Amino acid sequence: MQRHRWRLLLAAAAFLLGVAGGPARAQEYKPEYRLSVMPDATSPWGRGAQIWADLVRQRTKGRIRIKLYTGASLVGGDQTREFAALRQGVIDMAVGSTINWSPQIPEFNLFSLPFLLRDAHSMDAIMHGRVGRELFARIEEQGVVPLAWGENGFRELSNSRRPIRTPEDMRGLRFRVVGSLLFNDIFTALGAYPTQMNWSQVLPALKSREIDGQENPISIYCSAKLFNFGQRYVTLWDYMADPLVFVVNRQVWDSWTTGDQEIVREAAIDAAHLEVSLERDDTLDSGQTVWQAMAKRGVKVTRLTPAERQRFVDATRPVYLKWKVLIGRDLVTEAEREVAQATRREAAIQKRAAR
Repeated sequence: MQRHRWRLLLAAAAFLLGVAGGPARAQEYKPEYRLSVMPDATSPWGRGAQIWADLVRQRTKGRIRIKLYTGASLVGGDQTREFAALRQGVIDMAVGSTINWSPQIPEFNLFSLPFLLRDAHSMDAIMHGRVGRELFARIEEQGVVPLAWGENGFRELSNSRRPIRTPEDMRGLRFRVVGSLLFNDIFTALGAYPTQMNWSQVLPALKSREIDGQENPISIYCSAKLFNFGQRYVTLWDYMADPLVFVVNRQVWDSWTTGDQEIVREAAIDAAHLEVSLERDDTLDSGQTVWQAMAKRGVKVTRLTPAERQRFVDATRPVYLKWKVLIGRDLVTEAEREVAQATRREAAIQKRAAR
C-alpha cells in the first residue's frame, strides 16, 4: 500500500513538472539573443529583422529579447560564414541570404541560376511551393530551424564606367561578386572580371576604383548610397533574385517552450510579409520613388528591352546548364515547372483583367 502511494506521488510530481515545463524552461532563456543580418538597419532587409525582434519581444512580454547585429559583424563582416556560425551557436538567429549561405547549402544556388526567375510571381511560386519546402528541409538537416521566406529582391548591375545594354558592354569591367562560384562563371561568360569580395570591403574598393561595379538589389544600392561611390550607371536586367530566410539555431529553438516557439514562428511570418512588402515598394520615406531619387543624383538607369535581355540569357545559357547539373537536375526541373506554372497563371489573370 505504501509503495502504491509513493508511485502515485511520483506520478503526480511528474505531472506537475510537465505542466510547469514552460516556466521552468523559461529560466534557461538567455538575457538577450543575437540576430545577424548583412546590410544596415535602414534597408528593407534590416528593417524586417528589427520588426521580427520587436514583435517577438512584444508577444512574449519580454521573455525573449533580441538584439540586431548588422553588417555581418558577428562573423567579422564575412557574410559567407554566417550560416556556419549559426550552426555552431555563435549566432542565435538570422535573416540571411540564400546567396551568402550557398557555400554551405549548394541547393541555394538555384535562385542564382541566370534568368531562371522572371518576376516576383515566379519567385513566390518557388519559395512557397515544393522546392521551397525541400530547401527548408536542407536547412533543418544542418541544425537550423527555418521559419519564413523574406526577399532581398532582384539583383541589378551598377558601374562607374558606362551604360550596359549588351554583353559586349561588360567586357573588361571588374565587378564585385559574392557567394558561389556560379557568379564567377556568369560574369566570366559575359566577358567581365569577377572579384569575390565581402560587403564590408565593397565601399572602399569602389572608392579606390579597385573594382568598377557591383550587382545588388536596388534597395541595397540606395541604402548604401552607392551613387556616392561613382556608381552612376545602373542596368535593370533582373538576372537573378535573392530570397532571405528567417531562422533560429536549433539548440536555441529547443530551449524555448512550445508556446514561445509558436510565437517566434508567427512573428517571423508576419515580419517576413512586411519585409517583402517593403522590398517590393519603390517608394522611399521621403515620398519619392527610388527612380526619382536616383535621377536627382545623376544616375543613368538603363532598362533592357526583351530582345536586349534575351542576348544576356543566350550568353549565360551554358552556365545555366552546367549549374543545373551541379545543383541537382530534379530540383531545378521542378523549379522550372513552378516558374512556368506561375507565369501561365499570371498571364491568365492579366488577360481576364484586360477584358
